[in-house]
Amino acid sequence: MKNFFRISFLIFLFLGLQFNSNAAEKVEYLKTDWSFKGPFGKFDRAALQRGYQVYQEVCSSCHSMKYLSYRNLVEEGGPEFSVDQAKAIAASFEVKDGPNADGEMFTRPGRLSDKFVMPYDNEKAAQAANGGAYPPDMTVLVKARGGGVDYIYSLLQGYEDPPAGVTLDDGVYYNKYMYGNKIKMSNQLSDGLVEYSDGTNASVEQMAKDVTTFLMWTAEPHLETRHKMGFKAIVYLIILTVLVYFSMKRIWSRIETKV
Repeated sequence: MKNFFRISFLIFLFLGLQFNSNAAEKVEYLKTDWSFKGPFGKFDRAALQRGYQVYQEVCSSCHSMKYLSYRNLVEEGGPEFSVDQAKAIAASFEVKDGPNADGEMFTRPGRLSDKFVMPYDNEKAAQAANGGAYPPDMTVLVKARGGGVDYIYSLLQGYEDPPAGVTLDDGVYYNKYMYGNKIKMSNQLSDGLVEYSDGTNASVEQMAKDVTTFLMWTAEPHLETRHKMGFKAIVYLIILTVLVYFSMKRIWSRIETKV
């Protein structure tokens, strides 16, 4: 029995130390005002379009968006590019198609119905080009990471020199917001890296916010519709509650009168 209590004590002590260690390593993420937060939140159309530009010019060379089609860029609640703009975006990519009448595959300009072009033909090719690391698909990345948009927004701005005593292998970088503080992706953002078509200053903070907003939309393309339906449901329930209250009040008043 004594041995049982000793083992139990050691187990709880170990778990307590682990908990305290994890709590000490926890970093507070950077915060910013997200237009889509809250029950009445909406996406900033300009931010979505800028975010797509950052994704296309900076991220798409490594990260795929295999669940997204070019026609989604036109849909209500998203970036809402015009049809002509979306067609021009799709046509700027070469898409493998076929077979043709001769049984051969061929390439053609992209169409609205096409999925976003993949940066690599397969997972092995992606790993070979990135030092063994596989760049994750970004379509639902916001939902797949703890911390959501705040984590992605912070991660993109979290690169810095490692503290004294921390050594990094070749091809590994220090990021204070990354789990374990080590990441194989180098710092991708720098001031003025892209030239926004709307004239917005392309600071690191601005680009991080814009591309994170875009990633939130790719993960939840129907967020605005859901918010609208939720609001209508709340209004309906309020009206129904009021009607039921006065109906019951009228019914009980009749019963009390008879009594």
